[in-house]
Amino acid sequence: MNWHLHFLGVGAAHAVELGSAAAVLERDGKPVLLIDCGPDTLDRYLAAYGAPPRALYITHTHMDHVAGLERLFFRLWFDEQLRGTTKVFVHAGVLPWLHARVADYPGALAEGGANYWEAFRLLPCTRGFWLDGLWFDVFATRHHVPGTSHGLALDGSFVYTGDTRPIPEVLTRFAGGRELIAHDCGLVGNPSHTGVDDLEREYPDPALRAQLLLYHYGSAADGDALAARGYRAARPGQRAVLSEPAAPRPDAG
Repeated sequence: MNWHLHFLGVGAAHAVELGSAAAVLERDGKPVLLIDCGPDTLDRYLAAYGAPPRALYITHTHMDHVAGLERLFFRLWFDEQLRGTTKVFVHAGVLPWLHARVADYPGALAEGGANYWEAFRLLPCTRGFWLDGLWFDVFATRHHVPGTSHGLALDGSFVYTGDTRPIPEVLTRFAGGRELIAHDCGLVGNPSHTGVDDLEREYPDPALRAQLLLYHYGSAADGDALAARGYRAARPGQRAVLSEPAAPRPDAG
């Protein structure tokens, strides 16, 4: 069985040429889970797979990660066979923010008669969630207000940080072996995002840094600069090879 993490987009909020940061877990070339849904994500997803996502995880509610949900709502609502079938996983603490961002405006449809979340199958979570027999761990990250952003890990396979400052304690827990670590990183850090100098200060272990695949940077030139410093920078459309996920732990769920 072949596993990949397909980067639909890798850019920071202003880096429109790189696409909104979003990735798809693939198994044997077929999509299992979309991570985030920015303004251009649905178009990129449909171009790659020909149908809307059947499962989606939201890391946090900045618009470069959720603005595509409005278009996805319309795509699902007006197809009765799709309506209510796309699973949306989101941390329970993030759900009020997500609802306020995308679902609380009066009148989801101009004609009325539609509750926003009826178009989806909403599945709030805390420690993690099950999907297709796999257990996905969910963990808090360091991005703006505490408790508003959460990353994702699949044991033995990958960690996806979402937007974050360095989180060495989390990676010690979830990326202690062969996992690919898709990590937020630009050339210069700030109070909400990791910079390349932060990586070298917070992640001194060369073996861990070798697991990193960086995304959410500011331009194609920035990606080249990260590569010139010895790091792997994800590119739009790239499919990164993953290890086979480990069997779920007995205490999962």
